[in-house]
Amino acid sequence: MKTIFSDKATIVIRAMLSQPEKKWVARDFEKEFGVGRARAAAVLSILRKKGFVGGIRSGRLAYNILLNKKALLDEWLKFYNFELNKLHLYYSAYEDVLPRLKDYFDTKKLTDRYALTLHTGANFITNYVNTQTVYCYLKYEDFNEVSLDLRQALNLKELRKGGNFYLIRPYYKNGAFFNNKKIKGYNIASCLQLYLDLYNFPQRGREHARYLLKILKEEGKNFV
Repeated sequence: MKTIFSDKATIVIRAMLSQPEKKWVARDFEKEFGVGRARAAAVLSILRKKGFVGGIRSGRLAYNILLNKKALLDEWLKFYNFELNKLHLYYSAYEDVLPRLKDYFDTKKLTDRYALTLHTGANFITNYVNTQTVYCYLKYEDFNEVSLDLRQALNLKELRKGGNFYLIRPYYKNGAFFNNKKIKGYNIASCLQLYLDLYNFPQRGREHARYLLKILKEEGKNFV
Protein backbone atom coordinates (compact mmCIF):
# COMPACT_ATOMS: atom_id res chain seq x y z
CA MET A 1 0.00 0.00 0.00
CA LYS A 2 2.94 2.32 0.63
CA THR A 3 3.62 2.23 -3.12
CA ILE A 4 0.37 3.93 -4.11
CA PHE A 5 0.11 6.12 -1.02
CA SER A 6 3.63 7.53 -1.13
CA ASP A 7 3.98 11.26 -1.75
CA LYS A 8 4.49 11.33 -5.52
CA ALA A 9 2.11 8.43 -6.11
CA THR A 10 -0.70 10.26 -4.36
CA ILE A 11 -0.38 13.08 -6.88
CA VAL A 12 -1.77 10.61 -9.42
CA ILE A 13 -4.64 9.74 -7.06
CA ARG A 14 -5.30 13.36 -6.10
CA ALA A 15 -5.42 14.39 -9.76
CA MET A 16 -7.84 11.58 -10.63
CA LEU A 17 -10.06 12.40 -7.66
CA SER A 18 -10.11 16.05 -8.72
CA GLN A 19 -11.38 15.08 -12.20
CA PRO A 20 -13.20 11.77 -11.65
CA GLU A 21 -14.83 11.70 -15.10
CA LYS A 22 -11.58 12.23 -17.02
CA LYS A 23 -9.91 9.49 -19.03
CA TRP A 24 -6.22 9.46 -18.11
CA VAL A 25 -3.00 8.12 -19.61
CA ALA A 26 0.34 8.01 -17.82
CA ARG A 27 1.85 10.90 -19.75
CA ASP A 28 -0.91 13.23 -18.49
CA PHE A 29 0.60 13.14 -15.00
CA GLU A 30 4.10 13.87 -16.28
CA LYS A 31 3.03 16.88 -18.32
CA GLU A 32 0.59 18.45 -15.86
CA PHE A 33 1.78 17.32 -12.44
CA GLY A 34 5.47 16.42 -12.68
CA VAL A 35 5.05 12.70 -11.98
CA GLY A 36 7.34 10.56 -14.13
CA ARG A 37 5.57 8.45 -16.75
CA ALA A 38 6.98 5.18 -15.41
CA ARG A 39 5.88 5.97 -11.86
CA ALA A 40 2.42 7.06 -13.00
CA ALA A 41 2.05 3.87 -15.06
CA ALA A 42 3.06 1.74 -12.06
CA VAL A 43 0.54 3.48 -9.80
CA LEU A 44 -2.22 3.13 -12.40
CA SER A 45 -1.40 -0.57 -12.76
CA ILE A 46 -1.78 -1.17 -9.00
CA LEU A 47 -4.98 0.87 -8.87
CA ARG A 48 -6.36 -1.19 -11.74
CA LYS A 49 -5.45 -4.50 -10.07
CA LYS A 50 -7.23 -3.38 -6.90
CA GLY A 51 -10.33 -2.42 -8.84
CA PHE A 52 -10.10 1.33 -8.21
CA VAL A 53 -9.43 2.15 -11.87
CA GLY A 54 -10.92 0.80 -15.07
CA GLY A 55 -10.83 1.59 -18.78
CA ILE A 56 -9.01 0.13 -21.76
CA ARG A 57 -5.77 -1.52 -20.63
CA SER A 58 -3.62 -1.22 -23.76
CA GLY A 59 -3.52 -0.17 -27.38
CA ARG A 60 -4.05 3.08 -29.20
CA LEU A 61 -7.30 3.80 -27.36
CA ALA A 62 -6.02 2.87 -23.89
CA TYR A 63 -7.11 5.01 -20.97
CA ASN A 64 -7.67 4.87 -17.20
CA ILE A 65 -10.71 6.15 -15.34
CA LEU A 66 -11.58 6.21 -11.65
CA LEU A 67 -14.19 3.62 -10.69
CA ASN A 68 -14.69 3.61 -6.93
CA LYS A 69 -13.74 6.78 -5.10
CA LYS A 70 -15.13 5.72 -1.71
CA ALA A 71 -13.28 2.39 -1.67
CA LEU A 72 -10.05 4.13 -2.66
CA LEU A 73 -10.42 6.69 0.15
CA ASP A 74 -11.20 3.94 2.66
CA GLU A 75 -8.02 2.11 1.63
CA TRP A 76 -6.00 5.33 1.89
CA LEU A 77 -7.29 5.96 5.41
CA LYS A 78 -6.02 2.55 6.51
CA PHE A 79 -2.53 3.73 5.60
CA TYR A 80 -2.52 7.42 6.46
CA ASN A 81 -3.11 9.32 9.66
CA PHE A 82 -2.14 12.81 10.70
CA GLU A 83 0.53 11.56 13.11
CA LEU A 84 2.76 10.68 10.15
CA ASN A 85 3.50 14.41 9.91
CA LYS A 86 6.17 15.97 12.12
CA LEU A 87 4.56 18.41 14.55
CA HIS A 88 6.25 21.30 16.40
CA LEU A 89 4.21 22.71 19.27
CA TYR A 90 4.22 26.37 20.37
CA TYR A 91 2.18 28.78 22.41
CA SER A 92 0.79 32.09 21.16
CA ALA A 93 -0.64 34.70 23.50
CA TYR A 94 -2.29 36.57 20.61
CA GLU A 95 -6.04 36.20 20.24
CA ASP A 96 -5.67 37.40 16.65
CA VAL A 97 -2.85 35.01 15.77
CA LEU A 98 -4.51 33.83 12.53
CA PRO A 99 -4.71 37.34 11.02
CA ARG A 100 -1.11 37.87 12.13
CA LEU A 101 -0.13 34.62 10.42
CA LYS A 102 -1.84 35.71 7.22
CA ASP A 103 -0.22 39.17 7.36
CA TYR A 104 3.21 37.58 7.79
CA PHE A 105 2.91 35.46 4.66
CA ASP A 106 1.25 38.25 2.67
CA THR A 107 3.99 40.71 3.58
CA LYS A 108 6.75 38.21 2.78
CA LYS A 109 5.00 37.29 -0.49
CA LEU A 110 5.10 33.64 0.60
CA THR A 111 1.38 32.90 0.45
CA ASP A 112 1.97 29.52 -1.22
CA ARG A 113 4.34 28.35 1.54
CA TYR A 114 1.73 27.49 4.14
CA ALA A 115 -1.66 25.79 4.40
CA LEU A 116 -4.06 25.58 7.33
CA THR A 117 -5.38 22.10 8.11
CA LEU A 118 -7.38 20.00 10.57
CA HIS A 119 -10.08 21.95 12.45
CA THR A 120 -8.31 25.24 11.68
CA GLY A 121 -8.62 24.79 7.93
CA ALA A 122 -11.93 22.92 7.85
CA ASN A 123 -13.67 25.57 9.97
CA PHE A 124 -13.30 28.01 7.06
CA ILE A 125 -15.78 25.75 5.27
CA THR A 126 -17.85 24.28 8.11
CA ASN A 127 -17.43 26.49 11.20
CA TYR A 128 -18.09 23.24 13.06
CA VAL A 129 -15.55 22.83 15.90
CA ASN A 130 -14.88 25.64 18.34
CA THR A 131 -11.13 25.64 18.89
CA GLN A 132 -8.37 28.19 19.36
CA THR A 133 -5.63 25.77 18.28
CA VAL A 134 -3.90 26.49 14.98
CA TYR A 135 -2.57 23.75 12.71
CA CYS A 136 -0.37 25.05 9.92
CA TYR A 137 1.58 23.16 7.27
CA LEU A 138 4.80 24.75 6.06
CA LYS A 139 6.55 23.68 2.87
CA TYR A 140 8.92 20.81 3.58
CA GLU A 141 11.95 22.14 1.73
CA ASP A 142 12.25 25.46 3.59
CA PHE A 143 10.55 24.44 6.83
CA ASN A 144 13.47 25.32 9.13
CA GLU A 145 14.06 28.77 7.66
CA VAL A 146 10.42 29.81 7.46
CA SER A 147 9.43 28.35 10.83
CA LEU A 148 12.25 30.18 12.63
CA ASP A 149 11.32 33.51 11.06
CA LEU A 150 7.61 32.94 11.66
CA ARG A 151 8.17 32.03 15.31
CA GLN A 152 10.04 35.27 15.85
CA ALA A 153 7.43 37.33 14.00
CA LEU A 154 4.52 35.85 15.99
CA ASN A 155 6.43 35.53 19.25
CA LEU A 156 5.71 31.81 19.47
CA LYS A 157 7.01 30.03 22.57
CA GLU A 158 8.19 26.45 22.16
CA LEU A 159 6.47 23.95 24.48
CA ARG A 160 6.37 20.20 25.10
CA LYS A 161 2.67 20.28 25.97
CA GLY A 162 -0.15 22.74 26.53
CA GLY A 163 0.46 24.79 23.42
CA ASN A 164 -2.06 26.15 20.94
CA PHE A 165 -0.08 26.53 17.72
CA TYR A 166 1.35 23.69 15.61
CA LEU A 167 3.80 24.14 12.77
CA ILE A 168 3.78 20.99 10.68
CA ARG A 169 6.49 19.53 8.46
CA PRO A 170 4.31 17.51 6.06
CA TYR A 171 4.62 13.79 5.49
CA TYR A 172 3.32 14.44 1.98
CA LYS A 173 5.95 16.93 0.83
CA ASN A 174 4.13 17.64 -2.42
CA GLY A 175 0.70 16.17 -1.83
CA ALA A 176 -0.17 18.23 1.24
CA PHE A 177 -0.12 21.36 -0.95
CA PHE A 178 -1.86 19.88 -3.98
CA ASN A 179 -4.93 21.89 -5.01
CA ASN A 180 -4.94 24.18 -1.97
CA LYS A 181 -7.81 26.65 -1.69
CA LYS A 182 -7.82 30.37 -0.96
CA ILE A 183 -10.67 31.20 1.45
CA LYS A 184 -11.09 34.69 2.90
CA GLY A 185 -7.49 35.37 1.94
CA TYR A 186 -6.12 32.35 3.83
CA ASN A 187 -4.36 29.40 2.23
CA ILE A 188 -6.31 26.25 3.17
CA ALA A 189 -5.38 22.64 2.47
CA SER A 190 -7.55 20.94 -0.14
CA CYS A 191 -10.79 19.39 1.06
CA LEU A 192 -9.25 15.98 0.35
CA GLN A 193 -6.24 16.73 2.57
CA LEU A 194 -8.50 18.15 5.28
CA TYR A 195 -10.58 14.96 5.16
CA LEU A 196 -7.49 12.72 5.34
CA ASP A 197 -6.03 14.71 8.24
CA LEU A 198 -9.28 14.85 10.20
CA TYR A 199 -10.58 11.33 9.76
CA ASN A 200 -8.24 9.52 12.18
CA PHE A 201 -7.56 12.56 14.36
CA PRO A 202 -8.63 11.80 17.96
CA GLN A 203 -10.14 15.15 18.96
CA ARG A 204 -13.50 15.13 17.10
CA GLY A 205 -11.67 14.51 13.84
CA ARG A 206 -13.89 11.85 12.30
CA GLU A 207 -17.00 13.74 13.29
CA HIS A 208 -15.69 16.88 11.59
CA ALA A 209 -14.49 14.94 8.52
CA ARG A 210 -17.96 13.50 7.98
CA TYR A 211 -19.59 16.88 8.48
CA LEU A 212 -17.19 18.43 5.96
CA LEU A 213 -18.16 15.78 3.44
CA LYS A 214 -21.85 16.42 4.14
CA ILE A 215 -21.47 20.18 3.58
CA LEU A 216 -19.58 19.68 0.34
CA LYS A 217 -22.23 17.29 -0.99
CA GLU A 218 -25.06 19.65 -0.03
CA GLU A 219 -23.33 22.54 -1.80
CA GLY A 220 -22.48 20.42 -4.84
CA LYS A 221 -18.79 21.18 -4.49
CA ASN A 222 -15.89 19.04 -5.65
CA PHE A 223 -14.56 16.93 -2.79
CA VAL A 224 -10.94 17.49 -3.81
